[in-house]
Amino acid sequence: MKMGTALVYDEEMTKYKLLWVDPACKIEVPERLTVSHEALVKAGLADRCVAVPVREATDADILLVHSEEYLEAVKKTPYMTLEDLKEFTLQYGDVYFHPNIYHCAKLAAGAALQLVDSVVTGKVRNGMALVRPPGHHSMRSAANGFCVFNNVAIAAQYAKQKYGMKRVLIVDWDVHHGQGVQSCFEDDPNVLYFSWHRYEHQRFWPQLRDSDYDCVGKEKGAGFNINVPWNKVGMKNGDYLSVFCHVLLPIAYEFSPDLVLVCAGFDSAIGDPEGEMCASPDIFAHLTHLLMNLAGGKVCAVLEGGYNLTSLHQSVCQTVQTLLGDPAPRPADLDGPCTSALESLHCVRSAHRQYWSCLKHAAELPSSEISTKCIKLEEEEEEKQQHQKKEEEEKEAWPEPLKRLTPPVRTAVVLPDGVVCPDGCERFSPSEDLNILNKVRENFLKGPDDSDALTTLSSLTALVEKMEKNEICNGLALVRDVSTARMCVVQHAATAHRNRVLMVCVGDAVVPSPGTDDGKTLLVQFSNTESEEQKGKFHIPVCLKKGCSDVSGFTLAVLGLLLPLGYEYDPSLVLLVRTPGSGLCDAAWQQLTGLLQGLAQGHTLVLMQEGEKACVGPTASSLLGVAAPSLGKLPAPLPEDVQALERLRHRLQADWKLLQTTAPETAGGEEK
Repeated sequence: MKMGTALVYDEEMTKYKLLWVDPACKIEVPERLTVSHEALVKAGLADRCVAVPVREATDADILLVHSEEYLEAVKKTPYMTLEDLKEFTLQYGDVYFHPNIYHCAKLAAGAALQLVDSVVTGKVRNGMALVRPPGHHSMRSAANGFCVFNNVAIAAQYAKQKYGMKRVLIVDWDVHHGQGVQSCFEDDPNVLYFSWHRYEHQRFWPQLRDSDYDCVGKEKGAGFNINVPWNKVGMKNGDYLSVFCHVLLPIAYEFSPDLVLVCAGFDSAIGDPEGEMCASPDIFAHLTHLLMNLAGGKVCAVLEGGYNLTSLHQSVCQTVQTLLGDPAPRPADLDGPCTSALESLHCVRSAHRQYWSCLKHAAELPSSEISTKCIKLEEEEEEKQQHQKKEEEEKEAWPEPLKRLTPPVRTAVVLPDGVVCPDGCERFSPSEDLNILNKVRENFLKGPDDSDALTTLSSLTALVEKMEKNEICNGLALVRDVSTARMCVVQHAATAHRNRVLMVCVGDAVVPSPGTDDGKTLLVQFSNTESEEQKGKFHIPVCLKKGCSDVSGFTLAVLGLLLPLGYEYDPSLVLLVRTPGSGLCDAAWQQLTGLLQGLAQGHTLVLMQEGEKACVGPTASSLLGVAAPSLGKLPAPLPEDVQALERLRHRLQADWKLLQTTAPETAGGEEK
């Protein structure tokens, strides 16, 4: 990939700290920044990034979001005595001031703007800004929650004003609600704000009614504010992925942003004293990956919270390494979403069904109130106190994320003579391994003289072996007979004890079941051909009225069905097969190829028929990590497809928990 990943950091932002005793603020320490940067340096990730210098935000920048009166008040803080600073702080909530914090706050906002400049102008592909103080809680005229200026909100307004960005997506995965960002854009249909946050029926800070699922934005901005309240602690990887697959991604693809800004708070990771969640740091690799094909790959992550110094730096490293294009790790400890998460998921989808065509099939609101008002229940309070006591007695421990090893070869290709090898790819040499040659000859050759088929199939087999050894990340093959090539790869992969193959077939050619229900292969086929009822847990036909030519229906099926299935199945190899005449446009094909590389540590093998030569370049581009072209604002999918997909998801969810979108007791409310 030609462009790099920006890293914006300046040690100057560590030069302020709490100067008096305040239990609420003692966790916001300079070490949050230093341990994050040191971890990136130690892992060799900082050297791989493009260092972008920090600048101070100007008054004009800050006034894009904040009032002049507030800015002028903050400007006076460098000259205040300690007592004056204490008194000044008292007018705001859960924040502290220091003589140097105004300077650092200008640097933090300016760092976010430097990142936007670098990404939008194409100097880099994406990037991360390590900043302090954080920003997403600060309001137009008030500091709040450790935040002085609202870094990401300023960046969004700046991108709209300076670069004419029509649609900006802000993804806030911090464990606290970014009420400052919400208030800034709640009536703006050009900014889609998504936040999940610990809420606990309004008992958790900032204890705002406006943080609940039914606060969807105002006036023209109605539907462009998405709140996912976590009403229990202990949320895990599966809970986070479910919300991405069933809420954020479908809406984001329909919205089609020009730029993605991430309020990258890592207090939503395991071990954090604020979040008390159980999501492992590696999940942020996957969340990042799932955003990287939006907006042509223009993703800017800006640090917010994170108060466990271990999970903080681990999560930062996972995020930056993914932005750099390294394959994501296999997802750890992936369970289905818990009942509380499903209740919130149900409520959010119901609240937004009138605004987004991708959610028009969502179940109606449950009859019982789930998270609407501040309810103080004694037994829940007691349960919370017991949980906190247990946390104090027994500190949470988790394994350090495994080292992510990048194969020496990113993309290898098996191409017929005369087809040019795309730039950045390595042409794979025919195999000379006698064992492989004999096995292929015995199982797949119909005649003794079919030397071309022998060369191709043995090369594919050898390529898969190289991927198993992590010597090659992914591959692309243009073959004479895609059906035989597919069977050859699946049969070979099945011989390895630990291999699990996710086979995704796009097109109307009949694809036989792998012939086994042992779980070694999961087949998902997209076509316009009505199929028999699902033959088993591991053979899933997805029928779309116009096949794959209707981009809206296809995208909805990929995000809401294929991705949850793929993550829960956790394959060691993804086999992506494009049959002749699939009807899928290049942009949608590239999106599919890019999204699937979040699975199996990026080990994806794409098979296409020789007649698909024109698709070699776009496919290779996606395999090399180049962001797919935007699909544009997606129209409503065909009602028949929506209903068919919903029936299929409903039927499959007993076996595949990540397909669930309602809690078990309310599952009957889904449309059928």
